[in-house]
Amino acid sequence: MKTVSLFSGGVSSAVATKLVISEVDEVFYTHIEDQHPDTMRFVNDCAEWFGKPVRVWQSKYKSVENACLGAGGKGYIRGVAGAPCTKFLKRRVRREWELEQMERGIKLCYVWGFDSTEGARADRLRGAMPEMEHLFPLIEQDVSKEHAHQILRASGIERPFMYGLGYLNNNCVGCVKGGIGYWNKIRVDFPEVFWARAKLERRIGSSILKQYSNELGKCVDLWLDELDPQRGRKQKPICDDCGIFCELEKIA
Repeated sequence: MKTVSLFSGGVSSAVATKLVISEVDEVFYTHIEDQHPDTMRFVNDCAEWFGKPVRVWQSKYKSVENACLGAGGKGYIRGVAGAPCTKFLKRRVRREWELEQMERGIKLCYVWGFDSTEGARADRLRGAMPEMEHLFPLIEQDVSKEHAHQILRASGIERPFMYGLGYLNNNCVGCVKGGIGYWNKIRVDFPEVFWARAKLERRIGSSILKQYSNELGKCVDLWLDELDPQRGRKQKPICDDCGIFCELEKIA
C-alpha cells in the first residue's frame, strides 16, 4: 500500500495533507503553466511545512491552449465530456503513473482535501474509484473550508495569491469551468488572459460560456468577446476547485 496526496496547490488540499502527513508516502502536484506564478511559491512553502518534498508533475502539453489545440481537443474547450485541459494536463499524467504502480502490484490510497460539507462528493469519489483506498482528513476531523484557511494562517504560510483577489480556489488563471461573474472578474484582474481565451474560442469555434435562448428553446454559445462587462458583477467569482471532479463530471 502506498499513501499519496494529490496536492492541488489549494488551501484545503494543503491542510488535509498536513493533517495526515505521517501516513503519506509521497506528495504530488500537477503543474500547469496557466497557474498563477505564486502557486509554485506556495507549493515550496508547503513542502517545508509538510517536512516532505512535493514531486511536481507536468504534462508535455503544459498549457490549456496547447491541450485544446494540440492534444486531440476535438474542437472544443469545454463540453459534456469535460474539458480537454483536464484530460491531457491532469488525468493522463496521473493515470499513467497509476498504471505503473498497479503493474508493480502496489495498491494506492489517496488523500483528498474535501471539506466537512462535502461528504456526498466523497461518497461519489469512492464509487468512481473503488480500486483505490481514500482518506478525507477534513471530513473525518470536521474541518470546514473556513477552518482550513485558519489553520493555514496559523502556520505562518501565506495562502496563494488568487485567494487574496477574491477567487474561491487556486485554479488556473482563466479556468474554463468559470461562469459569467468569474469571467468578468478575470477581464478586470487578468485582461490578457481574458482576451487570449476569447481568441481561442473563436479559433476553435466553441465557447466556454453558454446561455439559454428562449427563442430557440436551447442553450447557445455566449462568446467572451461579446460578453456584457456588467453581467454577473453581483455574483461571486465562483469556480469549483479544478480537482478530481473535473475528471469525473459525467458521474451521476
